[in-house]
Amino acid sequence: MSNFLARRLLLGFLVLFGVILITFVLTRVVPSDPASQWVGARATAEQKAKAAEELGLNKPLPVQFLVYLNDLAHGNLGYSLDTHQPVTSELVARLPATIELVLISFFAATLIGLPLGVISARRKDKWQDHTSRIFSVGFVSMPTFWVALFLQLIFYSRLGWLPAGGEVSTDIQVFYTTPKVTHFLLIDSLIAGQWVVFKDAVYHIILPAIALAAYPIGLVARMTRSAMLEILNEDYITAARSYGLPERTVHWVYGLKNSLGPTVTVVTLSIGYTLVNTFLVEAIFSWPGIGNYIATAVTTLNYPAIMGVTIFSAVSYIILNMIADIIIALDPRVRV
Repeated sequence: MSNFLARRLLLGFLVLFGVILITFVLTRVVPSDPASQWVGARATAEQKAKAAEELGLNKPLPVQFLVYLNDLAHGNLGYSLDTHQPVTSELVARLPATIELVLISFFAATLIGLPLGVISARRKDKWQDHTSRIFSVGFVSMPTFWVALFLQLIFYSRLGWLPAGGEVSTDIQVFYTTPKVTHFLLIDSLIAGQWVVFKDAVYHIILPAIALAAYPIGLVARMTRSAMLEILNEDYITAARSYGLPERTVHWVYGLKNSLGPTVTVVTLSIGYTLVNTFLVEAIFSWPGIGNYIATAVTTLNYPAIMGVTIFSAVSYIILNMIADIIIALDPRVRV
């Protein structure tokens, strides 16, 4: 197990280094003037030269890369060209809203996708199976941003049931101050007993959570169905049936438990996919998370912020991938 984990860890570092290198080069190749952006468009040539020296832009590109790696080793992602604030602190301030949205979408995808896959396998080639497969393929095929816009059109514009965006309503922002205990709005509003804030936050998170959960639901359902169909042909499943065990027990206990290996991998990696996908959804729903932050950074060519979000996404995906590998490697056959 230690050798297995060491290989995965080394591979993760190589992938991360490649992401940092490619992102660094691309942000330097794109035509822009960071020095002017740092001091303002009406700055003098002397002020721009001083800004370039302060940002290290007057050094050769390899030297800039080494300096950036050294800063990364100390947890420094640089300073935003727009706000002059550390990118790390800006990411930390916006991260809870993104994590809250991703976690709710992940739990929804798991709680809906797993039963759909089991029911589809249990009722193979029947109307339940066909219906589940249609929904699964549809969820996987539809672009997330299209789902988000469609949900806004139906539930906000046409029906008026749910808000179009934001984390809470304007009235709640003005008249309520929620204490920052966990920095997750839903949890903090519950801790503070602010039921009005909690209810309003739930209404606002429904549409973006559904938009994010659509793809993982289809993916989990399809993977669970495929794994279950393979497991249900094994000898121990036949033996369990011969013992007179109920079909519900055979499917939901013996079948599902032994099909969780590939399903857990898909579920874990879908969190990373959802984390990256949330950038578009947050921009559409004006969600105050990392997605809005990176959308603004791209439009203003704020390359320290772009690199910071890219590195954060890469690290998150690598960690989730390693977690999936560890879970699978609990089976000795995989390690061998």
